[in-house]
Amino acid sequence: MNHELNMLELILGASLPVQLVMLLLLLGSVASWAIIFAKKRALDRAVNEADDFEERFWSGADLGQLFKDSSSGERRAWGMEAIFEAGFREFAKLRQRRGVDARTQLEGAQRAMRTSLTREIDRLEHNLEFLASVGSIAPYVGLFGTVWGIMISFQGLANVKEATIATVAPGISEALIATAMGLFAAIPAVWAYNRYATRVERLNLRYENFAEEFSSILQRQAHLE
Repeated sequence: MNHELNMLELILGASLPVQLVMLLLLLGSVASWAIIFAKKRALDRAVNEADDFEERFWSGADLGQLFKDSSSGERRAWGMEAIFEAGFREFAKLRQRRGVDARTQLEGAQRAMRTSLTREIDRLEHNLEFLASVGSIAPYVGLFGTVWGIMISFQGLANVKEATIATVAPGISEALIATAMGLFAAIPAVWAYNRYATRVERLNLRYENFAEEFSSILQRQAHLE
């Protein structure tokens, strides 16, 4: 308990620039954890929805009925389902036009799927750059607070006739807290960024593979007509 009180006293007794650095790092850490939890839910949802849609897609269900279910308006399609919906909608639209050959139909569907895929990946990558920024900048912000605090501590020695460890220890301790807070903010952000960036890349590959497989199905349908 005394240790906690001493830590609080060191923070409250720190110079204004060091306190501002600590506040900035605290805000960055809180924002990072909020993004970490929100991004975990979003990625878990994307994986579950991809699993569910692939199961329905490869179960042999009619593509027209599957499209109607996806675009019924009761809920918005996400992820792989959104890619399917965009591709099938464009394919069906072009197929109804006169004079549009099979190649044009397929290319239109592929463009629509690429656009939808890019939009879905952008949504999953949203705020990941913030985690990367916190992970790379927070240690240097904490180091700035440490350097400033140590500089203030040594300046205070000018008014002391005999310098001892006890004299400079409080100032150095408060300065080192800034470094510790910088690491506390940076380490989870770096870990989360690396993990989530990898998961997004895996989903991207999964979406691309689905788009290629669906393109093959549409190509066969276009040539059968």
